[in-house]
Amino acid sequence: MGLLSVSSVMSTIGSVLLAILILLVMITVHEFGHYLAGKALKFKINEFAIGFGPKLFAHKASETTEEFSVRLLPLGGFCGFDGEDGAGSEEIKDGFTSKAPWKRIIVLIAGPLMNYVLALLLIIISMFAFGQQVFKVGGIDTESETAIENAEIYKKYSLEEGDMILEINGKRIYLITDMMAALKGKTEEDTVPILVYRDGEEITQPVRLRGNCDFENSNETGKIWRALGIGKIQHDDATYWNVSADNYRLGFFQTIGGSFVYSFKIAGTIFKVLGELLTGSLGLSAMGGPVTTIKLTSEIATQSVQSFFEIAAYIGVNLAVFNLLPIPALDGSKVIFCLIEWVFRKPVPRKIEAIIHMVGFVLILVFAVVVDILQFARC
Repeated sequence: MGLLSVSSVMSTIGSVLLAILILLVMITVHEFGHYLAGKALKFKINEFAIGFGPKLFAHKASETTEEFSVRLLPLGGFCGFDGEDGAGSEEIKDGFTSKAPWKRIIVLIAGPLMNYVLALLLIIISMFAFGQQVFKVGGIDTESETAIENAEIYKKYSLEEGDMILEINGKRIYLITDMMAALKGKTEEDTVPILVYRDGEEITQPVRLRGNCDFENSNETGKIWRALGIGKIQHDDATYWNVSADNYRLGFFQTIGGSFVYSFKIAGTIFKVLGELLTGSLGLSAMGGPVTTIKLTSEIATQSVQSFFEIAAYIGVNLAVFNLLPIPALDGSKVIFCLIEWVFRKPVPRKIEAIIHMVGFVLILVFAVVVDILQFARC
Protein backbone atom coordinates (compact mmCIF):
# COMPACT_ATOMS: atom_id res chain seq x y z
CA MET A 1 0.00 0.00 0.00
CA GLY A 2 1.47 3.37 -1.07
CA LEU A 3 1.83 6.50 1.03
CA LEU A 4 -1.10 8.11 -0.81
CA SER A 5 -3.35 5.13 -0.05
CA VAL A 6 -2.40 5.19 3.63
CA SER A 7 -3.15 8.92 3.77
CA SER A 8 -6.51 8.35 2.07
CA VAL A 9 -7.45 5.59 4.50
CA MET A 10 -6.47 7.70 7.51
CA SER A 11 -8.47 10.63 6.13
CA THR A 12 -11.53 8.40 5.69
CA ILE A 13 -11.19 7.04 9.22
CA GLY A 14 -10.89 10.57 10.57
CA SER A 15 -14.01 11.65 8.67
CA VAL A 16 -16.02 8.72 10.01
CA LEU A 17 -14.83 9.40 13.57
CA LEU A 18 -15.85 13.05 13.19
CA ALA A 19 -19.32 11.97 12.03
CA ILE A 20 -19.65 9.57 14.96
CA LEU A 21 -18.55 12.36 17.31
CA ILE A 22 -21.29 14.67 15.97
CA LEU A 23 -23.94 11.98 16.47
CA LEU A 24 -22.62 11.12 19.94
CA VAL A 25 -22.66 14.77 21.03
CA MET A 26 -26.22 15.23 19.78
CA ILE A 27 -27.44 12.08 21.55
CA THR A 28 -25.61 13.04 24.74
CA VAL A 29 -27.15 16.51 24.64
CA HIS A 30 -30.56 14.88 24.17
CA GLU A 31 -30.12 12.66 27.21
CA PHE A 32 -28.69 15.56 29.21
CA GLY A 33 -31.96 17.41 28.55
CA HIS A 34 -33.84 14.54 30.19
CA TYR A 35 -31.32 14.57 33.03
CA LEU A 36 -31.58 18.31 33.76
CA ALA A 37 -35.40 18.26 33.75
CA GLY A 38 -35.40 15.12 35.91
CA LYS A 39 -33.08 16.71 38.46
CA ALA A 40 -35.14 19.91 38.54
CA LEU A 41 -38.34 17.94 39.21
CA LYS A 42 -36.64 15.62 41.75
CA PHE A 43 -36.82 12.36 39.80
CA LYS A 44 -34.51 9.63 41.05
CA ILE A 45 -31.84 8.92 38.40
CA ASN A 46 -29.81 5.72 38.53
CA GLU A 47 -27.36 6.31 35.68
CA PHE A 48 -26.37 8.78 33.00
CA ALA A 49 -24.45 6.94 30.27
CA ILE A 50 -22.59 8.08 27.18
CA GLY A 51 -22.62 5.22 24.69
CA PHE A 52 -23.94 1.66 24.94
CA GLY A 53 -22.44 -1.71 25.83
CA PRO A 54 -19.76 -2.55 28.43
CA LYS A 55 -18.63 0.25 30.73
CA LEU A 56 -15.23 1.79 30.05
CA PHE A 57 -15.47 4.26 32.91
CA ALA A 58 -17.94 4.75 35.76
CA HIS A 59 -18.23 7.12 38.70
CA LYS A 60 -20.94 7.02 41.35
CA ALA A 61 -21.83 10.20 43.23
CA SER A 62 -21.91 9.26 46.91
CA GLU A 63 -24.45 11.90 47.88
CA THR A 64 -27.06 10.91 45.24
CA THR A 65 -26.00 7.34 44.24
CA GLU A 66 -26.21 8.46 40.60
CA GLU A 67 -23.72 6.76 38.33
CA PHE A 68 -22.05 8.50 35.39
CA SER A 69 -20.53 6.14 32.84
CA VAL A 70 -18.83 6.03 29.45
CA ARG A 71 -19.53 2.85 27.48
CA LEU A 72 -17.86 1.05 24.61
CA LEU A 73 -20.23 1.70 21.69
CA PRO A 74 -20.33 5.46 20.87
CA LEU A 75 -23.66 5.38 19.03
CA GLY A 76 -26.11 6.15 21.80
CA GLY A 77 -26.54 6.85 25.46
CA PHE A 78 -29.25 6.98 28.07
CA CYS A 79 -30.50 8.62 31.22
CA GLY A 80 -31.77 5.80 33.43
CA PHE A 81 -34.62 6.92 35.68
CA ASP A 82 -35.49 4.69 38.63
CA GLY A 83 -38.71 2.77 37.98
CA GLU A 84 -38.97 3.95 34.39
CA ASP A 85 -40.27 0.57 33.19
CA GLY A 86 -42.21 -2.28 34.73
CA ALA A 87 -45.25 -2.88 36.88
CA GLY A 88 -45.17 -1.70 40.48
CA SER A 89 -42.82 1.17 39.73
CA GLU A 90 -45.40 3.64 41.06
CA GLU A 91 -44.43 2.56 44.58
CA ILE A 92 -40.77 3.55 44.07
CA LYS A 93 -40.08 6.83 45.86
CA ASP A 94 -39.33 9.52 43.29
CA GLY A 95 -39.48 6.85 40.58
CA PHE A 96 -40.35 7.86 37.04
CA THR A 97 -43.93 6.57 36.93
CA SER A 98 -44.64 7.68 40.50
CA LYS A 99 -44.39 11.31 39.39
CA ALA A 100 -47.33 13.29 38.03
CA PRO A 101 -47.93 12.85 34.27
CA TRP A 102 -47.25 16.54 33.57
CA LYS A 103 -43.83 16.25 35.19
CA ARG A 104 -43.00 13.20 33.09
CA ILE A 105 -44.08 15.06 29.97
CA ILE A 106 -41.68 17.90 30.79
CA VAL A 107 -38.83 15.41 31.25
CA LEU A 108 -39.65 13.64 27.98
CA ILE A 109 -39.88 16.86 25.97
CA ALA A 110 -36.68 18.27 27.50
CA GLY A 111 -34.49 15.88 25.46
CA PRO A 112 -35.70 16.96 22.00
CA LEU A 113 -35.82 20.57 23.19
CA MET A 114 -32.11 20.46 24.06
CA ASN A 115 -31.36 19.07 20.60
CA TYR A 116 -33.25 21.94 19.02
CA VAL A 117 -31.60 24.59 21.23
CA LEU A 118 -28.11 23.32 20.35
CA ALA A 119 -29.00 23.15 16.64
CA LEU A 120 -30.37 26.69 16.73
CA LEU A 121 -27.21 27.92 18.47
CA LEU A 122 -25.05 26.30 15.77
CA ILE A 123 -27.18 27.91 13.03
CA ILE A 124 -26.86 31.35 14.66
CA ILE A 125 -23.08 30.97 15.01
CA SER A 126 -22.79 29.81 11.40
CA MET A 127 -24.91 32.65 10.03
CA PHE A 128 -23.00 35.31 11.98
CA ALA A 129 -19.63 33.83 11.01
CA PHE A 130 -20.31 33.02 7.35
CA GLY A 131 -23.72 34.36 6.34
CA GLN A 132 -26.79 32.60 4.98
CA GLN A 133 -26.08 29.90 2.43
CA VAL A 134 -27.86 30.68 -0.84
CA PHE A 135 -27.90 29.17 -4.32
CA LYS A 136 -25.55 30.81 -6.81
CA VAL A 137 -25.96 30.46 -10.58
CA GLY A 138 -22.81 29.09 -12.18
CA GLY A 139 -24.03 29.16 -15.76
CA ILE A 140 -27.14 29.52 -17.91
CA ASP A 141 -28.33 27.03 -20.53
CA THR A 142 -27.74 28.47 -24.02
CA GLU A 143 -27.46 25.25 -26.03
CA SER A 144 -30.74 23.37 -25.55
CA GLU A 145 -33.48 23.55 -28.16
CA THR A 146 -35.65 25.66 -25.84
CA ALA A 147 -32.79 28.09 -25.17
CA ILE A 148 -32.01 28.53 -28.88
CA GLU A 149 -35.66 28.97 -29.94
CA ASN A 150 -36.33 31.59 -27.27
CA ALA A 151 -32.92 33.28 -27.18
CA GLU A 152 -34.32 36.80 -27.68
CA ILE A 153 -36.88 36.42 -24.86
CA TYR A 154 -34.32 34.94 -22.46
CA LYS A 155 -31.98 37.90 -22.97
CA LYS A 156 -34.48 39.92 -20.92
CA TYR A 157 -36.24 37.28 -18.84
CA SER A 158 -33.41 35.12 -17.50
CA LEU A 159 -31.05 34.74 -14.59
CA GLU A 160 -27.38 35.55 -15.13
CA GLU A 161 -24.16 33.81 -14.20
CA GLY A 162 -23.16 34.83 -10.66
CA ASP A 163 -26.73 35.61 -9.50
CA MET A 164 -27.37 34.68 -5.86
CA ILE A 165 -31.01 33.64 -5.47
CA LEU A 166 -32.66 35.27 -2.43
CA GLU A 167 -36.41 35.11 -3.15
CA ILE A 168 -38.70 33.48 -5.71
CA ASN A 169 -42.19 34.79 -6.25
CA GLY A 170 -41.93 36.79 -2.99
CA LYS A 171 -40.86 33.79 -0.89
CA ARG A 172 -37.49 33.83 0.87
CA ILE A 173 -35.30 30.87 -0.11
CA TYR A 174 -33.49 28.90 2.60
CA LEU A 175 -33.70 25.35 1.27
CA ILE A 176 -34.34 23.81 -2.11
CA THR A 177 -37.78 22.77 -0.84
CA ASP A 178 -38.58 26.50 -0.60
CA MET A 179 -37.90 26.74 -4.32
CA MET A 180 -40.29 23.87 -4.92
CA ALA A 181 -42.99 25.55 -2.85
CA ALA A 182 -42.52 28.88 -4.67
CA LEU A 183 -42.57 27.33 -8.16
CA LYS A 184 -45.05 24.48 -7.66
CA GLY A 185 -47.83 24.56 -10.24
CA LYS A 186 -46.00 26.96 -12.52
CA THR A 187 -45.72 25.94 -16.15
CA GLU A 188 -43.34 26.54 -19.01
CA GLU A 189 -43.47 30.14 -20.27
CA ASP A 190 -44.85 31.47 -16.96
CA THR A 191 -42.88 34.48 -15.72
CA VAL A 192 -41.92 34.70 -12.05
CA PRO A 193 -40.13 37.51 -10.17
CA ILE A 194 -36.84 36.40 -8.58
CA LEU A 195 -34.91 38.56 -6.13
CA VAL A 196 -31.20 38.11 -6.73
CA TYR A 197 -27.97 39.63 -5.47
CA ARG A 198 -26.10 40.82 -8.56
CA ASP A 199 -23.09 43.12 -8.87
CA GLY A 200 -23.31 44.28 -5.25
CA GLU A 201 -27.05 45.01 -5.11
CA GLU A 202 -30.40 43.28 -4.76
CA ILE A 203 -32.54 43.41 -7.89
CA THR A 204 -35.77 41.73 -8.94
CA GLN A 205 -35.28 39.78 -12.14
CA PRO A 206 -38.34 38.49 -14.03
CA VAL A 207 -37.61 34.97 -15.27
CA ARG A 208 -39.45 33.13 -18.05
CA LEU A 209 -39.63 29.48 -16.97
CA ARG A 210 -38.23 26.89 -19.34
CA GLY A 211 -40.05 23.86 -17.98
CA ASN A 212 -43.09 22.72 -15.99
CA CYS A 213 -42.87 22.64 -12.19
CA ASP A 214 -45.03 19.57 -11.60
CA PHE A 215 -43.06 18.10 -8.71
CA GLU A 216 -44.11 14.65 -7.49
CA ASN A 217 -41.70 14.48 -4.55
CA SER A 218 -38.78 16.25 -2.88
CA ASN A 219 -36.20 14.43 -5.00
CA GLU A 220 -37.22 16.07 -8.26
CA THR A 221 -34.81 18.98 -7.89
CA GLY A 222 -33.71 18.74 -11.51
CA LYS A 223 -37.04 20.21 -12.62
CA ILE A 224 -36.25 23.38 -10.64
CA TRP A 225 -32.94 24.01 -12.39
CA ARG A 226 -34.36 23.14 -15.79
CA ALA A 227 -37.25 25.57 -15.28
CA LEU A 228 -34.89 28.34 -14.16
CA GLY A 229 -32.66 27.82 -17.19
CA ILE A 230 -29.60 26.61 -15.30
CA GLY A 231 -26.92 25.01 -17.50
CA LYS A 232 -25.01 21.79 -16.93
CA ILE A 233 -21.32 21.02 -16.48
CA GLN A 234 -19.28 17.87 -16.94
CA HIS A 235 -17.02 16.72 -14.10
CA ASP A 236 -15.37 13.34 -13.49
CA ASP A 237 -17.47 11.61 -16.16
CA ALA A 238 -20.67 12.89 -14.54
CA THR A 239 -23.03 15.73 -15.43
CA TYR A 240 -24.09 18.29 -12.81
CA TRP A 241 -26.35 21.32 -12.76
CA ASN A 242 -24.19 24.46 -12.85
CA VAL A 243 -25.30 25.86 -9.50
CA SER A 244 -23.44 26.08 -6.20
CA ALA A 245 -23.76 27.37 -2.64
CA ASP A 246 -22.50 30.78 -1.60
CA ASN A 247 -22.84 33.00 1.45
CA TYR A 248 -24.98 36.10 1.70
CA ARG A 249 -24.40 38.42 4.65
CA LEU A 250 -27.41 39.60 6.66
CA GLY A 251 -27.86 42.30 9.29
CA PHE A 252 -27.90 41.48 12.99
CA PHE A 253 -31.66 41.12 13.44
CA GLN A 254 -32.05 39.45 10.03
CA THR A 255 -29.47 36.87 11.11
CA ILE A 256 -31.28 36.12 14.36
CA GLY A 257 -34.69 35.93 12.70
CA GLY A 258 -33.34 34.01 9.73
CA SER A 259 -31.74 31.44 12.05
CA PHE A 260 -35.10 30.66 13.65
CA VAL A 261 -36.82 30.49 10.26
CA TYR A 262 -34.09 28.24 8.87
CA SER A 263 -34.41 25.83 11.81
CA PHE A 264 -38.19 25.67 11.28
CA LYS A 265 -37.64 25.05 7.58
CA ILE A 266 -35.41 22.06 8.36
CA ALA A 267 -38.10 20.67 10.65
CA GLY A 268 -40.68 21.23 7.92
CA THR A 269 -38.72 19.16 5.41
CA ILE A 270 -38.83 16.21 7.82
CA PHE A 271 -42.63 16.29 7.93
CA LYS A 272 -42.74 16.77 4.16
CA VAL A 273 -40.59 13.69 3.51
CA LEU A 274 -42.59 11.62 6.01
CA GLY A 275 -45.80 12.66 4.28
CA GLU A 276 -44.38 11.64 0.91
CA LEU A 277 -43.33 8.28 2.32
CA LEU A 278 -46.80 7.64 3.72
CA THR A 279 -48.52 8.59 0.45
CA GLY A 280 -46.07 6.53 -1.60
CA SER A 281 -44.81 9.45 -3.71
CA LEU A 282 -41.32 8.87 -2.25
CA GLY A 283 -39.74 5.42 -1.96
CA LEU A 284 -37.85 3.96 1.00
CA SER A 285 -34.68 4.02 -1.09
CA ALA A 286 -34.60 7.79 -0.54
CA MET A 287 -34.13 7.24 3.19
CA GLY A 288 -30.98 6.29 5.07
CA GLY A 289 -30.21 4.41 8.27
CA PRO A 290 -27.32 4.92 10.70
CA VAL A 291 -24.63 3.73 8.27
CA THR A 292 -25.86 6.06 5.54
CA THR A 293 -26.15 8.90 8.04
CA ILE A 294 -22.55 8.43 9.21
CA LYS A 295 -21.35 8.23 5.59
CA LEU A 296 -23.11 11.43 4.51
CA THR A 297 -22.20 13.26 7.72
CA SER A 298 -18.53 12.38 7.31
CA GLU A 299 -18.56 13.63 3.71
CA ILE A 300 -20.24 16.94 4.52
CA ALA A 301 -18.65 17.73 7.89
CA THR A 302 -15.11 17.58 6.50
CA GLN A 303 -15.74 20.00 3.62
CA SER A 304 -15.43 23.16 5.73
CA VAL A 305 -16.12 24.62 9.16
CA GLN A 306 -19.41 25.98 7.87
CA SER A 307 -20.39 22.56 6.53
CA PHE A 308 -19.59 21.10 9.94
CA PHE A 309 -21.97 23.55 11.62
CA GLU A 310 -24.64 22.99 8.97
CA ILE A 311 -24.72 19.19 9.16
CA ALA A 312 -24.53 19.19 12.98
CA ALA A 313 -27.47 21.60 13.15
CA TYR A 314 -29.41 19.55 10.60
CA ILE A 315 -28.91 16.37 12.64
CA GLY A 316 -29.91 18.20 15.82
CA VAL A 317 -33.22 19.42 14.38
CA ASN A 318 -33.85 15.97 12.89
CA LEU A 319 -33.33 14.29 16.27
CA ALA A 320 -35.61 16.81 17.97
CA VAL A 321 -38.46 16.33 15.51
CA PHE A 322 -38.08 12.58 15.06
CA ASN A 323 -38.09 11.91 18.82
CA LEU A 324 -41.33 13.86 19.24
CA LEU A 325 -43.18 11.72 16.69
CA PRO A 326 -45.84 9.43 18.27
CA ILE A 327 -43.92 6.29 17.33
CA PRO A 328 -43.62 3.58 20.02
CA ALA A 329 -40.26 3.69 21.85
CA LEU A 330 -39.76 7.38 21.07
CA ASP A 331 -40.35 10.29 23.45
CA GLY A 332 -43.42 11.41 21.51
CA SER A 333 -45.13 8.07 22.07
CA LYS A 334 -44.32 8.15 25.78
CA VAL A 335 -45.83 11.64 25.97
CA ILE A 336 -49.05 10.22 24.48
CA PHE A 337 -49.22 7.57 27.21
CA CYS A 338 -48.69 10.27 29.86
CA LEU A 339 -51.48 12.35 28.34
CA ILE A 340 -53.82 9.33 28.40
CA GLU A 341 -53.04 8.82 32.07
CA TRP A 342 -53.48 12.54 32.80
CA VAL A 343 -56.86 12.77 31.04
CA PHE A 344 -58.37 9.48 32.23
CA ARG A 345 -56.58 9.47 35.61
CA LYS A 346 -55.56 5.90 35.01
CA PRO A 347 -52.48 4.68 33.15
CA VAL A 348 -52.37 2.11 30.39
CA PRO A 349 -51.12 -1.06 32.13
CA ARG A 350 -47.35 -0.65 32.45
CA LYS A 351 -46.62 -4.12 31.06
CA ILE A 352 -48.67 -3.39 27.94
CA GLU A 353 -46.96 -0.03 27.47
CA ALA A 354 -43.55 -1.68 27.88
CA ILE A 355 -44.40 -4.30 25.24
CA ILE A 356 -45.60 -1.61 22.82
CA HIS A 357 -42.37 0.35 23.24
CA MET A 358 -40.26 -2.79 22.84
CA VAL A 359 -42.05 -3.75 19.62
CA GLY A 360 -41.63 -0.18 18.38
CA PHE A 361 -37.91 -0.25 19.18
CA VAL A 362 -37.44 -3.49 17.25
CA LEU A 363 -39.38 -2.15 14.26
CA ILE A 364 -37.25 1.02 14.23
CA LEU A 365 -34.08 -1.09 14.20
CA VAL A 366 -35.44 -3.25 11.37
CA PHE A 367 -36.46 -0.14 9.41
CA ALA A 368 -32.99 1.39 9.88
CA VAL A 369 -31.32 -1.79 8.59
CA VAL A 370 -33.69 -2.10 5.61
CA VAL A 371 -33.21 1.49 4.40
CA ASP A 372 -29.44 1.14 4.70
CA ILE A 373 -29.56 -2.07 2.64
CA LEU A 374 -31.67 -0.28 0.01
CA GLN A 375 -29.12 2.55 -0.09
CA PHE A 376 -26.22 0.16 -0.66
CA ALA A 377 -28.25 -1.74 -3.26
CA ARG A 378 -28.53 1.50 -5.27
CA CYS A 379 -24.76 2.03 -5.27
